[in-house]
Amino acid sequence: MTRWLSRPSKRPRLFYGWLIVVVSAIGLFLGPPLMVFSFSVFFKSLVLDFHASRAAVSFAFSLFNIMGALLIPCTGMVIDRFGAKRIILVFTLLYGLVLCSALWVGSSLWQLYLLFTILGVVMVSGPSPLAFGVVVSHWFNRHRGLALGLSMMGIGIGSVVVPILALHLIASFGWRAAFAIFGAAVLLLPLPVVAALLQNDPAQRGLRPDGDKSNHASYLSPQALPSQDLPPQDKQGMTWHEIWHSHTFWILISIFSLAGACVHGAVLHMSAIFTDRGVTAQRAAIATSLVGTAVMLGRLASGYLLDRLFAPRVAILFYGATAVGIAILCARASGPLALVASFLVGLGMGAEVESMAYMISRYFGLAAFGTAYGHAFGAFMIAGSAGVYLMGAGYDRFHSYTVPLAGLCGAMVLALVLLANLGPYRYGVQAKPIQPIKPIEVPSGA
Repeated sequence: MTRWLSRPSKRPRLFYGWLIVVVSAIGLFLGPPLMVFSFSVFFKSLVLDFHASRAAVSFAFSLFNIMGALLIPCTGMVIDRFGAKRIILVFTLLYGLVLCSALWVGSSLWQLYLLFTILGVVMVSGPSPLAFGVVVSHWFNRHRGLALGLSMMGIGIGSVVVPILALHLIASFGWRAAFAIFGAAVLLLPLPVVAALLQNDPAQRGLRPDGDKSNHASYLSPQALPSQDLPPQDKQGMTWHEIWHSHTFWILISIFSLAGACVHGAVLHMSAIFTDRGVTAQRAAIATSLVGTAVMLGRLASGYLLDRLFAPRVAILFYGATAVGIAILCARASGPLALVASFLVGLGMGAEVESMAYMISRYFGLAAFGTAYGHAFGAFMIAGSAGVYLMGAGYDRFHSYTVPLAGLCGAMVLALVLLANLGPYRYGVQAKPIQPIKPIEVPSGA
């Protein structure tokens, strides 16, 4: 007579998806941190070199942002059709080459505009949150929020390191050579790493999202179930036509646009808000650094919470903090309270990109995720530019930031109301599948 004892089969210690997260962070390190967060470092050198006004040089960044926002929905569609890796490789290669071509930019302002226009096209399709966000979302289900947050840390760390490197390179070699050196770095570091290690989908390695190896059907979490008949989200999703005509999609677009305008308008004017009230440049720099710290903390914390709480509630938590921070600034607070306000605004900025990707994947699935995410990100970019412009225009009109800040606070409250009215996920989180068991024969009486 024998007894049958069972034990769960062993799983791999390291899921390949976590390597995908690291590769994504490396791929993003020289993307937005260089073109967005380091633009202010290049700014005065460009003004002096082209003998142009600050408005004229700022228009180069506007072209960069507008071209990216207009192209990114098309990029999402192409990713859904051909896969993200192929698109990332092609446009990361072009991004590095275009950066190197800065050596041949002359002294005419139109050449600067052309350079930034092309950079806007190639960066948004290569080392950008859209393409890598699609990849990470396919590799993870239960841990998708944390994985997205960790992958976006490439931007967070880069936003601290890259501007410092840019400052030293510009001082030593000039802005053209600095761009070219960064271009060479793109070709030598992220491009080969992505080419060697990035894969679009866990199925390419015979795996399932999160490293689950069971092919048994799993169930959706109760809080995410609108019905009991929905298929697993990692296999199916809504078509783009269905998403476009979905009421929920346009609510999400409105939320992301309002949040993008508010956060970017406040953050990019943060230093001016402080110095305009008589604060020293050193104290204003502290406020800016607090924003950067809060952005990184917001990415990690929001990613962790997205896997454990209903995503709109997580967004309400972080966007609510931003609304409070903007209200404190609007009240013309000073001293430590104003620094707390800058930190609260940064928390919302840190939670934006991953919460956007996460909610789109949960409400619409992954079948047309790239297209839906691309349209949402494009709206987010345009709204962010509009928020920055409206803050500046409001200051010019009222000779104070109080009125435009009040407008931003009201817009953020509207975003919170919309978030509170979102329904349950359509494609919820899959429960962890039951692992196969391996029987062990043990003789009786042994």
